[in-house]
Amino acid sequence: MAKRKGKSEHRRSDWHQQYQSGGRYKDRAPVRQRLTQRSVKLPAERLEAPEENLEDLPKIEGMIVGHFPGGVAVRLPDGEELLCGIAKTFRAPEGSTPLAVGDNVTVALTRPENATGDVEADKVRADGMVLARAPRDSGLARPQPRSAKRNDPYATESFDKIIVANMDVLLIVASTQSPPFRHGLVDRFLIIAERGELAPVLVVTKIDLTPPDPQVLSDIADLGVEIHLASGATGEGIEELAASLRDKRSVLAGASGVGKTTLVNALIPSASAATRTVRDKDQRGRHTTTASVVYDLPGGGILVDTPGVRELGVQLDAAELPWYFPEFEPFAPYCRFNDCTHTHEPDCAVQLAVENGAILPRRYESYLRLLDGLT
Repeated sequence: MAKRKGKSEHRRSDWHQQYQSGGRYKDRAPVRQRLTQRSVKLPAERLEAPEENLEDLPKIEGMIVGHFPGGVAVRLPDGEELLCGIAKTFRAPEGSTPLAVGDNVTVALTRPENATGDVEADKVRADGMVLARAPRDSGLARPQPRSAKRNDPYATESFDKIIVANMDVLLIVASTQSPPFRHGLVDRFLIIAERGELAPVLVVTKIDLTPPDPQVLSDIADLGVEIHLASGATGEGIEELAASLRDKRSVLAGASGVGKTTLVNALIPSASAATRTVRDKDQRGRHTTTASVVYDLPGGGILVDTPGVRELGVQLDAAELPWYFPEFEPFAPYCRFNDCTHTHEPDCAVQLAVENGAILPRRYESYLRLLDGLT
């Protein structure tokens, strides 16, 4: 017999009819069973969760370097990596991503130790259980609808999903061609870097194929953005970039196909990360990196490679958007209206500055495109 679909919709309809008729619809709700213990989806050889009281176990601090179903990989200060489940008592702040690569966490060690202090092999339990997460100093985020998984018609708002936390630098990677340089995407990443309290650094790749437009670079440099020109194929600019990243926590971001993974291999020869070519049909990149990967830089520091994105949304209020265009700031106070959107209002000083060349038309057009997506 085929499984009946749409049970929840039928149940909501029944409750609604009961409520309209004056009945006590709550009486018709099924008695909720006691929740079972959360199962930790560890690898097959580590399926059993520990039975001990976690508070009585030794604790250690570490950094999340990867995810797997039901758990995370945590790197300890000595470089050892543990496969950890998530404690049932773990609670993330409301409205935030629970755990992300780069998070500093407290782990209860669940592996038994022998008399000499060496950790014995135990193939039926996790190495540890994550108890708590430290506050984040910064974060690379992208908007994600709350209802994306369950398609809840009553929960349509979005929240910022943290992809990587506690980084110092956002490396915005853009190529000169294959795919071509996208000004709008760079502008979006600059906003995301500022919102996430990350220092933006633009890395223009594939300069061996086509030299970058010097005027474009000058315009971006005028915004206070550090710029590096590099080629993963020839090695040009790699040493200078590596020196600027020394002892820093950096995260790569950019569209698919711009050469992020090639850049990783140039900076870290031992990485041997897989790369793919762009599609000939539309010059768009192919997704090679499917999850955030943490690499140790030879000169000190870490580099996190993230999955490429073809489109990047920005989740903010329309009234906030002008704050992320610093070139508007000298002119905005002279607009006739305090709440001027700089689009159609009369006596708008920002629009006049665009006409006079004091504000780049390209940046103003980027502002209009972003604003159109927020309204």
